[in-house]
Amino acid sequence: MHELPVTKSILQIVLRHAEAQGVEKVHAIDLSIGALSDLEAEWLQSYFDHLSKDTLAEGAELRVHRSALTFKCEPCAREYTAKREELDTATCPGCGSRDAALMGGTAYTVESMEAE
Repeated sequence: MHELPVTKSILQIVLRHAEAQGVEKVHAIDLSIGALSDLEAEWLQSYFDHLSKDTLAEGAELRVHRSALTFKCEPCAREYTAKREELDTATCPGCGSRDAALMGGTAYTVESMEAE
């Protein structure tokens, strides 16, 4: 159920940018969601369909793309990415260390929208 407040935020962002650009209709929205986020695309779309009724985003498709995890190596300070399934086995490509801080993988971003 935590998708509801996130979806409200997404809709507000989309409407604000669409109105500022003079958009008449939003057809699709590209979202980047971190690999560790437990947001479900189906729930986001369902809530979005309900919340966007009677707005210029009504009927828009949410296209969800999962972004990689981002790490920063403690020994050499190199930043690198890994897939969710590599969380426990990821090593720094620079020095081979597994001692790293997780820098990103839970956030969501409105990347772009398809509109007229």
